[in-house]
Formats: sequence, structure tokens, C-alpha cells
Amino acid sequence: MLQRPKGTVDLFGSKGRLYNNIEMYTYDYMKLNNFEYIKVPTFESSNLFKRGVGEGTDIVNKETYDFIDKGGREMTLRPEFTAGVVRSYIENKEYSFNRLKKYYYFGSCFRYERPQNGRLREFTQFGVEVIGAKNPRLDSDLIYMAYKYLEGLGIKNLKVKINTLGDNESRNKYKEILKEYISKDYDNLCDLCKDRYFRNPLRILDCKYDGNRDYIKNAPKTIDYLNEDSINYFNSVKESLTELGIDYEVDTTLVRGLDYYTHTVFEIVSSDESLSLASTICGGGRYDNLVGMLDGPSTPAVGFAIGIERIVAALECDEDSKFYNSIDVYIMNLTDDVFAYKLNNDLRNNGYTSDICYENKNMKQQWKLVDEINPNFVVIVGEDELAGGYVTIKDNKTKEQVSVKNDEVIDYFNTYY
Repeated sequence: MLQRPKGTVDLFGSKGRLYNNIEMYTYDYMKLNNFEYIKVPTFESSNLFKRGVGEGTDIVNKETYDFIDKGGREMTLRPEFTAGVVRSYIENKEYSFNRLKKYYYFGSCFRYERPQNGRLREFTQFGVEVIGAKNPRLDSDLIYMAYKYLEGLGIKNLKVKINTLGDNESRNKYKEILKEYISKDYDNLCDLCKDRYFRNPLRILDCKYDGNRDYIKNAPKTIDYLNEDSINYFNSVKESLTELGIDYEVDTTLVRGLDYYTHTVFEIVSSDESLSLASTICGGGRYDNLVGMLDGPSTPAVGFAIGIERIVAALECDEDSKFYNSIDVYIMNLTDDVFAYKLNNDLRNNGYTSDICYENKNMKQQWKLVDEINPNFVVIVGEDELAGGYVTIKDNKTKEQVSVKNDEVIDYFNTYY
């Protein structure tokens, strides 16, 4: 029997509806924030991710899906969006407009890693990239926007963690100090971290093995080696977050997993039990060097990405979530009369999501359908209703029901909503 590949999922039924509702919410939310949608290819030149994400990262070294196409070119399924968005920004000369570009995306990414709760080999990312400005208030506004996005979805027990890597001068100084510290423990590093020591020693700090050893945990912190400009920048980010009413925790161990970050880095985590080990829902930061690294003009940028599967995992346990309900109305048609079908279309034409059973099912069988679909309301059209010129409307949550005249059904829902 053919089966789906390991680390992938089929989305259908209640989980599919939940995913779709989250996607529609995302589009509406980004419209409110005046971001433009961007779609980049599912696969790109492998060299893009080697240069953009970094050859010393786990993603590029161990997790990418690579292939040779029929033209002999090395290609990679995208493991993340930022490098592709920046490539598009440069290739299409978006910098020539000399104004801030605010992009958002929503789509699949691919990483070959051990599947677990909230972590798949094909997963969905929603994220934003703002290219063309360096301002601590922009950093804090993006953190605020990500937090409010998750809060609006109903994700509980959120916490913001922030840190700074400083500017290039501070980061380079810190890397040398970190290398000197780690050199005394070099022989105890895992094989991958021995390579990271020369390529990018910051990556050792979040290694799944070495990062948990006391010696590495006690390594010097980025925040202790910042120059004055970097200190002032980070202080401004923190002050702005306080003004915006966002509680945060400075986590000096936070460095994120990619090579292109500078200055502000952050994560938003949740202690929701449904997420188990996958508590990090959002991650991002400033990356002022990446456009230049990919042969574009030196341009500051900042962004974040959110794992949609982790949101689904949190929300599918909450049947009261507004994103869990599938439709406004289900019409339980117990007659052969055309009225019920006309009412179904009238509801849709007035902006209500509605459905009806086209099979010859009795009332008991249709109540089973109601349990599966979980609509807000059930409109019953039976022989008695049809003869009396009314319908029975049942609130699927409170279980209360009322009789409403046929020509007043739309007005009833307009009043309710």
C-alpha cells in the first residue's frame, strides 16, 4: 500500500479546516499591517542556501533536500524563506525604488530531520521580511506584531525572549573571545562543533550536544562584549518593547541557528502542554549583512518566521477556538423540496458559510454529520417546518432553538452576527 513519506502529513477534515482558517487569518492580518505577499520558488540553487544560511549550519550540512536537475545543476528544496526573498529582492532590483519593502510569505519548507511533535520534514512557515531600514523601533514593532498575531490566534502562555549579537565590530570581537574560551575545551567537542569552531563558533552555543554541557553554558556572553552603539541599539529595542506593553526576558544564550543575524535576535515561546518539546513558535531577528553577502547593495533588514504546524498542534486541542469552527450554518434538509437548497444559496450570497446534505440521510444520520462538521448553527427544514412556512434554528453551542419565518432567516443571522 502506498503511504505518505515519513515526516509529512495529510491535512483534511477538522485539521484541514483549522489550517485553512489560520491561513485566511494570516492574510487578513498582514493586510492590516500593509505587507505585500511574496512567493518564491520551492527550489533554488544550492549555492543560495550555502551562502545565505551558512555552510556551517546544521540546516545546510545535514538537513537540506538536495538534487541534481536534468541540466546538471545543484538544486535544493528551500529549508527556509529568507534567503529566497533576499535573492528575489536583489534579482528584481527592488532596492532601486529607494523605499522600505515589507514582504510576507506563507508556504512549505523542507528539512531532513527526525520527525517529532511540531517538527516535520515538510512544514509550513509564515514569516515577514522588512528590507531597507535599521531602526530599533522597527525591531520592537515586528516583535509586537508577531506576539499579537499569536495572541489573536489564541495561543496561550506566550513569552518573548530577546538577545543581541551586536554590530559587526561587536560580533567579530565576541567570536574571537569565544574561540579563545572554547579552544581550551576543543578536544571535548562533537565532530560537528570541531568544524564549527573554525567556521562559526557561535553555532556551538546552540548545539544539541555541546550546548547542554556546563563548560559551554558558562561561555562568555555576547551581551558583555558590545560596543557603545550596539548597547544603545539594544537598550532602545528594550525600551520600545516596554512602551508597547510587551513583557520580555533577556536570554543571553539565544543566538539563533543561522549565520546571517546581527543585532537583535528573538524567539517567542509557549509553555502550552500540547506543544511538548516544540515550545518555540516564532524566531527571528535583524540581518543587516545578508543582502550584501548575496551580492546586493548593503541594505539593513529584519524579519521573523512562525511554524504553522506548531500553531495547529496548540489549537486543535482547543475546541472552543474561533478557528476550529468550520461553517456558520448547516442546513438539515429532511424534505425533497427545493426551498432548503435555495436557502443554502441565499445564506452564501449574504456572506455566511453554509452547507447542506445532498444524500438521502435521515435525521439521526445528519446529526452525526453535524457532530463532524461542528457548525455554529443548524437550520432544520422538515415537513412540519415546510408546511408552516418557518425553519427551526438550533444554536450548536448553547443547544437553544427557535422558530423563524422563512423570509426572516437572513435577518435573524444578520442580527445575531
